Amino acid sequence: MKLNFAEEILSRNIGLLSKSSPEEDLMVPAGTGAFPSLECLREVISLVKSIIFPDFFNRRRNSCVTRAHYIGVGVDKLYTILRREIENGLRFDESISREDSEDAASRLALGFIDTLPEIKRLMLTDVEAMFNNDPAVENFGEIILCYPVVQAMVHYRVAHSLLKLGIPVIPRIITELAHSDTGIDIHPGATIGQYFSIDHGTGVVIGETCVIGDHVTLYQGVTLGARNFSLDSNGRPVNIPRHPIIEDNVTIYSNATVLGRITIGHDSIIGGNIWLTESVPPGSKVLQGKTISSNNKPNTTTVQPN
Repeated sequence: MKLNFAEEILSRNIGLLSKSSPEEDLMVPAGTGAFPSLECLREVISLVKSIIFPDFFNRRRNSCVTRAHYIGVGVDKLYTILRREIENGLRFDESISREDSEDAASRLALGFIDTLPEIKRLMLTDVEAMFNNDPAVENFGEIILCYPVVQAMVHYRVAHSLLKLGIPVIPRIITELAHSDTGIDIHPGATIGQYFSIDHGTGVVIGETCVIGDHVTLYQGVTLGARNFSLDSNGRPVNIPRHPIIEDNVTIYSNATVLGRITIGHDSIIGGNIWLTESVPPGSKVLQGKTISSNNKPNTTTVQPN
């Protein structure tokens, strides 16, 4: 191939790709064009893990003074990176000036640092719940180092805290990073209590307006989703509560689908492969009915007292 012919093709396509289309203009923020960095947000999560589980993701520190030093270095680095990324997230909005976004980013990053002790407390309850629900595990360290639920929940609890502070874009990026890595899809807007565990985890979906209580266990493939959407006058979905409420001490087995703003009462068990769109009272067992071959009746869902 002649060089000038190759250069002509390259030059023509570079010119075409460099032009901004009307469709692209709708997708790109109208502000300064600053975007949060995925790599920096991965580093944020890595730093949080090293801060809340310091003996697992850094070399073990036997001295409290040394431990405090390394945690201090981690917290300072976390604040610096997160402040910059929050500023980039805020500048998606063209109405926010650079000066205002800088001031707000510093305040919000410090606000997040203030939530780290609570994130650590909640994560330790999640690890304990996983340990108590899985006879295959030998010790807590195995869960922290190996289990995808820990990775997914660190991402979720960080993202949820950032979302509650009013930070745009970044919470969703953080949970989608975990989704890509673990197959566990938790929206940062969901509310999840303490002692939460997911066994195996692949294919779990938890929607934005889910409310999950304490001591809840999910297995792989569980969907806590919306049954339908309400639309506004422009045909756009309205963001209203549309996902399930799961009360305390509920277990939902693999591939169960729970849809709509329904309530699963406390101390209930939802069997595998159930399709559930109605609330069930506390202490229920929702199981697949048996097939009666003589009448060719299909499987039915039965609700039994627990």
